[in-house]
Amino acid sequence: MKNRMKTRMLKILGGNKEIILTVQVADTQRKIEKGLMFVEKLSENEGMLFVFSEQIYGGFWMKNTFIPLSIAFLDSDGEILKILDMKPCKKDICPTYDPGLFYRYAIEVNLGWFEKNQIKEGDYVKFD
Repeated sequence: MKNRMKTRMLKILGGNKEIILTVQVADTQRKIEKGLMFVEKLSENEGMLFVFSEQIYGGFWMKNTFIPLSIAFLDSDGEILKILDMKPCKKDICPTYDPGLFYRYAIEVNLGWFEKNQIKEGDYVKFD
């Protein structure tokens, strides 16, 4: 039970609407490193929230990740700074998806989820 992932609901404010996303929370180094490795399916409005203790700079990779994902990088206020699409990688050397900026949070969802829900850079995520 100790290593079980916490889940929470996020409100994403895009355009004139709010979208609810259920996320697993990766808030320890171990959970962040594992991410969505070996996960074979995410439901429609499900994802993973990565919480860093301070702003970081650097990218994500998709080693041992089986499903294509989109990722949003957010600042401390929840503003979406950058959205990237990522492909699964089963090789030893995988590409890094780097937003090229400092961020505090990242959200991974099924590939195309942000676009499908008309969520774009500059939109906000409410954490409470």
